[in-house]
Amino acid sequence: MLFGLIDRVTSAPQLKSALDKSVERSRGIADRVSKATLQNGDGFALEARGGNTKVNANPVNVEDEMVALADEQLRFLATSKLLEKTYASLRTAIKGGGGA
Repeated sequence: MLFGLIDRVTSAPQLKSALDKSVERSRGIADRVSKATLQNGDGFALEARGGNTKVNANPVNVEDEMVALADEQLRFLATSKLLEKTYASLRTAIKGGGGA
């Protein structure tokens, strides 16, 4: 088998890399939203009663983050469809189904 054939003849590596980056961005957005809903806490550490309540110096706009998440989901779906089509065309080329 030829090593690196898919890398040389298709855009699959770039598309896979884009999917990985999309997942990282989605996780970052989810982290910011979860911390915003917990007043920038970790979720496991509960405040003591009557303790100091910190004012969040850098508030997160949850609406903007959710819009960014929806945008990222659309990008992920589009990229995954492109990758699927890339593999399908490669599979067709290997099978020799070019049609006469």
